[in-house]
Amino acid sequence: MISIFRHRPRFPAIAAPRRARDLFNVHDLAAFALLIAAAALLGHGAAQMREPLAALSADPVSLQVANLPEYALRTTLRMFAAMLASLLFTFLVATWAAKSQRAEQAIVPALDILQSVPVLGFLSFTVSFFLGLFPGRQLGAECAAVFAIFTSQAWNMTFSFYQSLRTLPRDLDEVARGFGLSAWQRFWRLEAPFATPGLVWNMMMSMSGGWFFVVASEAITVGDTTVELPGIGSYLALAIAQQNVNAVIWAVLTMAALIALYDQLLFRPIVAWADKFRVEQTAGQQRPGSWVYAMARRTRLLKRALRPLAWLWQRALLWRWRPRAILAAPRADADVRRGDRIWLALVSATALCGAWIAFEYGRRTLTLGDLAEAFGGGLATLLRVAVLIAIATAIWVPVGVWIGLRPRWAQRVQPLAQLLAAFPANVLFPLAVIAILATGANPDVWLSPLMVLGTQWYILFNVIAGASAFPTDLREASNVYGLRSWTWWRRVIGPAIFPYYVTGALTASGGSWNASIVAEWVHWGDQRVQAHGLGAYIARATEAGDFPRIVLGVAVMSLFVTLFNRALWRPLYVYAERRLRLD
Repeated sequence: MISIFRHRPRFPAIAAPRRARDLFNVHDLAAFALLIAAAALLGHGAAQMREPLAALSADPVSLQVANLPEYALRTTLRMFAAMLASLLFTFLVATWAAKSQRAEQAIVPALDILQSVPVLGFLSFTVSFFLGLFPGRQLGAECAAVFAIFTSQAWNMTFSFYQSLRTLPRDLDEVARGFGLSAWQRFWRLEAPFATPGLVWNMMMSMSGGWFFVVASEAITVGDTTVELPGIGSYLALAIAQQNVNAVIWAVLTMAALIALYDQLLFRPIVAWADKFRVEQTAGQQRPGSWVYAMARRTRLLKRALRPLAWLWQRALLWRWRPRAILAAPRADADVRRGDRIWLALVSATALCGAWIAFEYGRRTLTLGDLAEAFGGGLATLLRVAVLIAIATAIWVPVGVWIGLRPRWAQRVQPLAQLLAAFPANVLFPLAVIAILATGANPDVWLSPLMVLGTQWYILFNVIAGASAFPTDLREASNVYGLRSWTWWRRVIGPAIFPYYVTGALTASGGSWNASIVAEWVHWGDQRVQAHGLGAYIARATEAGDFPRIVLGVAVMSLFVTLFNRALWRPLYVYAERRLRLD
């Protein structure tokens, strides 16, 4: 069971050790070595990002293998900066949507729209803004790249955290309220720990999703504006443009080494730490482990150095955040309903105003033929997304359940799954282009698998998270009652993983719409192959710098994704919230 109530913390006096070995040990030396190395790399990368923008032209991206370590550092820093921004966004926005019905009415549809807006759609309008914000500095281009990576990371984390808060067991919430915990204390003692296992797996998926779009984030071309930031993404884009197979292989190997490195140093320790937040009455027989986590637990000097911070955090958790003297009197139900109607009217009026502005802009710059082409491409892409999500569900749900129920296998598969999820579709473009041109195959069919290559893993990671969080006592009870086969899936594991699956499938479908831009318009050198769809429409408009058609394509994609989510995924969210809670 999650431990949400603890004694009042005290700050113990630190007695002077009698011998040096009582102060530190070999684990402290290893831990401080890792921290010093991380600080040095962070300082070096940050210094490079503050260089003048003209330095990018003087020292362009090169395919020399010796440059890969520097490029790997720059890309990794951008991705972790985007991850920190995504975490902050998740805690603020997802909590607000889960706690406030009025906020939910605006935030959830906004998230549906934002996750459907392609990375190229964001880049089309943000590159100039950030370059103007930091004129003449690389920092502007760096911010544009970080923001683009953020848009590929934040949405699934937000949906995961929101889903966990909405499906929190009622008995735990009632106990927390019964003990008089404030909203601040309930969040950090109960709600955040309950949501942590699912959030951790979605963080790993977000890092991998960032790799999938890192090429578009670092090698930015919008109309006449071209910015190539040093990094693995721009290196890979240059290798594909020059048809350099050896450079492509070196880029993929470097990416694999980076994923294995931060999996061992960061994500595996976090998974081992987050295992203690599982909701169960009995301890599991198998626990995920990590040598970094075990080393940190055995340190002495590091623990002493961090003890004041831990004490301050414990004191912060005692802060009630709600002065009792100024609590407002509860409002009547009629007032609440009136306020809800006013809020809904304001949100609807804002949406209609935005739609009217977009309509007037399109009427002045576009024709009915453009509109028909965009909607026709949207229907073709919608069909591809629906078929691919159904196929990915049939394949990865059983695999994810099998892995999630076996922590040892989850540890072995974790880095491999991250690598497969991070594997950029751009690497397979040469094979796709050559095979389609050589055989005369239909690109409308054979380019489709590229759309789901990087997004099917949202389903796998979320199902693994749901199966990993499945209480051991419930699993043992199902074994005692002899539940097997279809009954076990329908009565036991299916309801347990369903909220996680809905989150994974929702983000996978949104990611597939994003991926359609690079999957329906592929090239290898000067050779191009395209499929009929909305992704190809946006890609052509972006390459030509045709902003009216970029706006039209992004708007149509947002409309399709929002309607699809409203018709399918949102009702499933409500069903999971009302019927499948672990109460």
